Amino acid sequence: MGNTKPLVLSGTIGVEGGETFIHALRRLREEFAGIEWLSAEADGHPVMRLEADPNLPEGAFRIGTEHPGGAVPTVTVAGGKVSGVIYGVEELIKRGGTNLGKFQVGLEPIEMAPGLTYRTFWTWDHSTNWELSQIGQQEIGVFNPYGKPPDGFLADYKRVVDYCSRNRIAAIVIYGFLRDSHGGIETAQELCVYANERGVRIIPGIAIGAYGGVYWEGEHQFNLAAWLKAHPQFAATMEKGVGFQLQDLSFPLSFPKSDYTVSACPSAPETMDWMTDAVSWLAETFEIGGINIESGDYGVCGCKLCVARRGNAAEASRRVSDHGDSWSHTDMAENFPRLFAAAAAKREDLWIYCEMQWDNLLDPVAQAAQTKLPEGGVYQYTANKSFWRRLRTELERDYVESLPTQPNVLRCQFACQWNGDERTERYALNARSFADMARKGSSAGMRGLTVWGEPSPYHATVELSYLAFARFSYAPTLTWEEFLEEDAAPLLGGREAAEQFVAIAEELDAHRRLPRTRLSELASAAREYGGAGGGEIARRWSSLADQIARRHYMGA
Repeated sequence: MGNTKPLVLSGTIGVEGGETFIHALRRLREEFAGIEWLSAEADGHPVMRLEADPNLPEGAFRIGTEHPGGAVPTVTVAGGKVSGVIYGVEELIKRGGTNLGKFQVGLEPIEMAPGLTYRTFWTWDHSTNWELSQIGQQEIGVFNPYGKPPDGFLADYKRVVDYCSRNRIAAIVIYGFLRDSHGGIETAQELCVYANERGVRIIPGIAIGAYGGVYWEGEHQFNLAAWLKAHPQFAATMEKGVGFQLQDLSFPLSFPKSDYTVSACPSAPETMDWMTDAVSWLAETFEIGGINIESGDYGVCGCKLCVARRGNAAEASRRVSDHGDSWSHTDMAENFPRLFAAAAAKREDLWIYCEMQWDNLLDPVAQAAQTKLPEGGVYQYTANKSFWRRLRTELERDYVESLPTQPNVLRCQFACQWNGDERTERYALNARSFADMARKGSSAGMRGLTVWGEPSPYHATVELSYLAFARFSYAPTLTWEEFLEEDAAPLLGGREAAEQFVAIAEELDAHRRLPRTRLSELASAAREYGGAGGGEIARRWSSLADQIARRHYMGA
């Protein structure tokens, strides 16, 4: 056997590529502040070489160490794009030890690549709460005003970006990307620069002739309400009142009428001309990593032009059946190619998501139209919890490979505020659900997974859920036991503590009501484990104890 003792570097280390991979060098300086990290090769000192490798897929990395006798050692981190280099450096940091002045590097090469290419957080700006020291937090809704201070948008999303960069989450979808109330164009541009430096794609969310247009809220030429006030003849004639209801959510949703709820007719050529110009402007103005495009999911235009153009009885029947669809698959399939082309013409290498809407992956209703969808789009099929139960047993690789849409990704519409009882699942321990979707999606030939990423990982149940999403989407062959041992145990005070944390959290989630005596027992256990750990371990247990205490206080 060769020598497996790690190489220990200290003093001065020169970093080749540090000027290109700014954040990778920043992270080394943050974690090993006792070392002088130079952003260039340093004669006679060890070298850290950072480089992009076009042959590696995005997010993959390779680490190699050269240590010839008598010569200075060289550590090379090669990555697929910026994200791959950053992930490689984060892996080195994790293995580098706790001494701020000494950096340990193993001599064996390391190679890793993402099992799922498209690993994405989905968010609305108004209910993304990662900076917890500011007012204005909201937890649900789609037509909400923005209630935080103007700098709240960057305060929240920079934290989301940092977390994604460190945990191999590739992208963040943002609905409400552009609002006058949180800084408009300049703030959105700043966020894109910040995210690109850290290897994270910012993906604005829009809808065709709905959801406020490209500029969600403000006096702008690409704000939908402003455009329709100037051109009222292109407003949609809605088939029914604005809104929808989710089968897996126990309470009714409210859709108060406002500028947020207006829609434009997708059959009017002027609407699609305006949308095409708006998407072109979006891709040209911002250093985005993609666009998430929907057809709008709170109602369908039922004018004569739209009805005649669609001619899709199966789709129409779903809107009046128990499915209660509030969107048009045909509208999306016919209009997405034009918007896709407009964005791709302005910026290369975008992830342009085409939202295929909810609970229909096994029952497509617009197959003929979908054959027109362009190669290079990312086709996103959303599942509520009840539909996910079908997918777990019925979805097969040969079926996915036969779809006219390629590549395909899953989006989890549960494990968040949009499914569950009055508590919802926003703060539940959703780790098993995310692990399950990543593993099943990968084995069935899906290429990605999107989950809601709005609540802060300050809440330990949320933190563990996000960590499971990050780990299992990057490595779908990971086992639950490996996750508990390698990832959860260090955060919670050991393997036994991690198992107890999961057991307590899942018991709370499973029971809408629990006797006060049982809540007291669970609180006592949480305090005991937290007291044994201290520091961040204690904080995590304290957040679980707070969940229990609130339920005890409310008598449930």
